Amino acid sequence: MNKPNTDIEQTLADTFSTYVLPGRVSDPLQAIEQARDARAVGLGGVWLAERYAVKEPSVHCGALAQAAPGLRIGGTFHCHMRHPLVTASIGNLMQAYTGNRFSLILARAVPAHWKKMNMPVLTLERTREFIDIARRLWAGETVDHSGKLGEFTNLELTDRFDAPPPDIIMPAMGPRALAFAGEHADGVLLHGLLTTAGVRRSEDIVRKAAEKAGRDPGAVRMIANVIVAPDLSPEEEAAVVGGRAITYLQIPKFGEQIVDFNQWDPDVLDRIRNHPLFANLKGGLADQAFTKEKLVEVAREIPEFWLEEGNAIGSAAHCARRLKEYLDVGCDEILLHGSAPGQMGGLMAEMRNLLQA
Repeated sequence: MNKPNTDIEQTLADTFSTYVLPGRVSDPLQAIEQARDARAVGLGGVWLAERYAVKEPSVHCGALAQAAPGLRIGGTFHCHMRHPLVTASIGNLMQAYTGNRFSLILARAVPAHWKKMNMPVLTLERTREFIDIARRLWAGETVDHSGKLGEFTNLELTDRFDAPPPDIIMPAMGPRALAFAGEHADGVLLHGLLTTAGVRRSEDIVRKAAEKAGRDPGAVRMIANVIVAPDLSPEEEAAVVGGRAITYLQIPKFGEQIVDFNQWDPDVLDRIRNHPLFANLKGGLADQAFTKEKLVEVAREIPEFWLEEGNAIGSAAHCARRLKEYLDVGCDEILLHGSAPGQMGGLMAEMRNLLQA
C-alpha cells in the first residue's frame, strides 16, 4: 500500500476548507458529522455561518473543536449582536480549544436584514471599531471606547488565554469593502460566484489598499469562496449551484457587484428579480424565504456559461482543474461551498493527482 505524501496532504489541508451546515438547516447536529467528513477527505478547515437559531457560532465552534480536533475553525459573527467583550472572549477561548487555529469571520449582511429587526446597520465604521477593541483586548489592554459601535468602559479579558490573537477575516464584495479588508483584516473572503477574472480584480483592490495603509500586501490572505458540485446528479447540481446562485444574485447591490466584477449582462438580474416566485417577497431575501431546491426554477434564467465560469461543476477531475485556476490567479485558500464534505472525497483525490503532477 502506498504511503500518503505528507507534503501534499499538508498542502491540501492548508489550502482547502469547507462550510458545514451550508444554507438553511433543521438538524444542527449534522455539523459534527460534516466536520469529521471534512477531516477524513483531507480538508484542513471548516467554516460556519451565523443564522438564528440553529447556527449559533460560539456553540458550534466549541463543539467542532472537540468533535474533530486539528481542524482550522472559522466562526462567522455579526459583531454588533453581542457585547464586544463577549465576542472577543469567544475568539480568545477558541484559540485555546483549537490550538491557535481559530478565525473570527466578521460578516455584515445587507442593510435590509438589520432594518427588518430594527437593529443598527452593520457599517464598515462599526466593524472597524470592533476590530480595534478586540485586538486591544487580545493584547491584554483595558479598553475604554466611545463611537458608533457604542459606549464602553473598563473592558478587560481578566483571565485571558495566552495565545496569538485569532485571524480576523472579512467577507467582502465591492470596492469599498475589499479596500477595507486590505486596510484592516488578516484575510478577505471573496463572495461566491466570482470568475477567476473577478477574483483577480478583487485581489488587486485588496493588495493596493493594504500597501497604501502601510501593510504588507502579501500578508492579507485571499480566500476564494467557490461552489463545487463534483459528480453530482443533475437534480442535486441544479439545487447546489443554480439555487444557491439565485440567493446571491437576488440580493440588492450584491447581485450588481457580482455581475460588475464578472463583466456579465446586468439585464439577467431583472429577469431573476421579476420572476413570479418573488412576487410576494416585498423586498425580502430569497435566502430567507426559500430553500435552494425551490429556487431551481428561477435558476433557469441564469446563462449556462455564468454557472460554468463562476463555479466548479462537472466531473471531480474537471472541478479540480477549475479550483487550480483559482489558485493560479493568487488565492491562498479556497473555501468549498455547496456540496457536503462527504461528497468531496473524489474531488480531493483529483487535487492530490494535480499536486503530485
